Amino acid sequence: MPIQQVPQSPRARPRFFYGYIVVGAALLIMAIMWGAYNSFGIFFKPVSTDFNWTRAIISGGFSLSWIMQGLLGIIMGRLTDRFGPRVVLTISGLLVGLGYLLMSQLGAVWQLYLFYGVIIGSGMGGSWVPIVSTVARWFAKRRNLMTGIALSGISIGTLIGAPVASRLISAYDWRMSYIIVSGIVLVVVALAAQFLRRDPTQAKQRPYGENEGEKQEFVLETHPLSLGEAVRTRQFWLASGMFFCFGFCVYTIMTHIVLHAIGLGISRIGAANILATIGGLSIVGRIVLGSAADRFGNRQVFIIGFILMAAALFWLVPVKEVWGLYLFAVVFGFAFGGCATSESPLVAGLFGLSSHGLILGVINLLGFTFGAAIGPLIAGYIFDVTSSYQLAFIVCAATGVVSLILTVLLRPIEKS
Repeated sequence: MPIQQVPQSPRARPRFFYGYIVVGAALLIMAIMWGAYNSFGIFFKPVSTDFNWTRAIISGGFSLSWIMQGLLGIIMGRLTDRFGPRVVLTISGLLVGLGYLLMSQLGAVWQLYLFYGVIIGSGMGGSWVPIVSTVARWFAKRRNLMTGIALSGISIGTLIGAPVASRLISAYDWRMSYIIVSGIVLVVVALAAQFLRRDPTQAKQRPYGENEGEKQEFVLETHPLSLGEAVRTRQFWLASGMFFCFGFCVYTIMTHIVLHAIGLGISRIGAANILATIGGLSIVGRIVLGSAADRFGNRQVFIIGFILMAAALFWLVPVKEVWGLYLFAVVFGFAFGGCATSESPLVAGLFGLSSHGLILGVINLLGFTFGAAIGPLIAGYIFDVTSSYQLAFIVCAATGVVSLILTVLLRPIEKS
């Protein structure tokens, strides 16, 4: 649905722009939902110990959650285009909170796949596409920066969530910790979602900086594409390939870096702090590279990010010292944050905004979602077979190089 224009003279423009409330609410929702979700690796070890499940089996539950997240992301994106993010995020928060509550009663593998894979995965389907698509509608100027601020909630959640989850498990146990996480998600997400609005017309405003935004590298705002038109372009499949490689690398690390660190003799809290460092530096990456993308373009940010990510992954292969793992976390987190910020604006620049939620949802499913689902599963299987993550990290590094090549090949869509 195209964004309607609300005629406003400069003098009539409200002093306070409601888009900032939308970004603030989005940041809080992201922090809570993704902080809990990215703490999966913290719960991995105690669950595995209690049930004697292999890493591939437990990783499979996480992978299924990504597949469900991608599938539901398409539906949630379409619902957001039509009805707005408030209802979508309220339902998503309820599903995720219910899933964590059920996880506290976990007793069999099928329950892991149902509770975490299906229920939590379905709820997480509304946690990304609706939010970044909504922010894109509110901001014509500074779109990358505001997207980066909203998505920094993921980083803040990871920075805080991983150590908090580790301490909760130490103080209580993993079952009670899941109950606490469930309560936080249910309350905070449901409340914050009520402050979201689909686009500026609902607040009788217009997009921030409209007609004065920074020059975009891929400009199609005057001729937005439908999903059918987008799928027939070369750029759609190149972007999907880029995002697949990105998701493969990021969630292989997010799922297994804590286990890898513990295997090297690092304490559980110390290993959680390495994951938190990735989250902390991704905040810096989102803001710094998000601002750079507004000036130099999203494609350039992806090139820089993938170079840094591939280099960090090659560095990780032989590293066994704590300082080396922290150095990896700093570089990888910075690159991860910058690339994540540029995903939604890149799609908006390529294909326009009228079907942005739907197109982004499909690309997210074909790209990031499948990558994030397959990567942790392959890494878990490699560890089960070789008792080492070295080969898994080499595969990730090679995938990072492929993503760089795909980004270099991406070019603007020629207007007809």
